[in-house]
Amino acid sequence: QVQLVESGGGLVQAGGSLRLSCAASGRTFSSYVMGWFRQAPGKEREFVAAIRWSGSSTRYAESVKGRFTISRDNTKNTLYLQMNSLKPEDTAVYYCAASSTWVVLTTAEYAYWGQGTQVTVSS
Repeated sequence: QVQLVESGGGLVQAGGSLRLSCAASGRTFSSYVMGWFRQAPGKEREFVAAIRWSGSSTRYAESVKGRFTISRDNTKNTLYLQMNSLKPEDTAVYYCAASSTWVVLTTAEYAYWGQGTQVTVSS
């Protein structure tokens, strides 16, 4: 069992930055692939970014590539998402999740989820 708690969301103007954190507890954090997803009102939850257990490989959705950076600190059991050049269309609830596989794009591959943190980008 892995418990995940996101933080760092908030209200920011377009062009601004936020850094999300996801604190993990329970089973060995470092053994999991970690991902970020987001869900806007009335839309399905969508993949944002993922990172391998070692941090050696990352993957991003096209919509955030070049603006967002995923990272992890296995010594602190924490996952991060640095979000720069934010746009109003980035407004959503952001979730972190843990998976045992590198099939990262689909929610079904992730066994553990946090409760989410709201990110609102004003124009």
